[in-house]
Amino acid sequence: MAEHNLLGAAGEELAARFLEEKGYRILHRNWKAPKTRHELDIVAMGEGRLVIVEVKTRSGEEHGQPFDAVDWRKQRALVSAANSYVRLYHTEPPLRFDVIGIVNGKIQHIKSAFLPSQRHY
Repeated sequence: MAEHNLLGAAGEELAARFLEEKGYRILHRNWKAPKTRHELDIVAMGEGRLVIVEVKTRSGEEHGQPFDAVDWRKQRALVSAANSYVRLYHTEPPLRFDVIGIVNGKIQHIKSAFLPSQRHY
């Protein structure tokens, strides 16, 4: 496995443990939407809602902040995958999109990192 894949997997493991320690219940990790290539890093229940968590891990800041990688294209893919998830599991909002950024093992959790347009639900 490539080094960046190992770093990403380690970051997702760290993020999942972080969320569990905060009282979230992890429902799925690396959930792949049917018939697409979109993936949800972590799907959890917490704070009375379904939470879709994108995890971005960096070994340093030379490639920018992790949150910079969650641009409008990535957001659109996450919303598309979340829509598939909601339909498949008959889940209803409330739904929240969070981003966890990890740089050198330091975790930053941004709740409600972005809000999709209402037409997506």
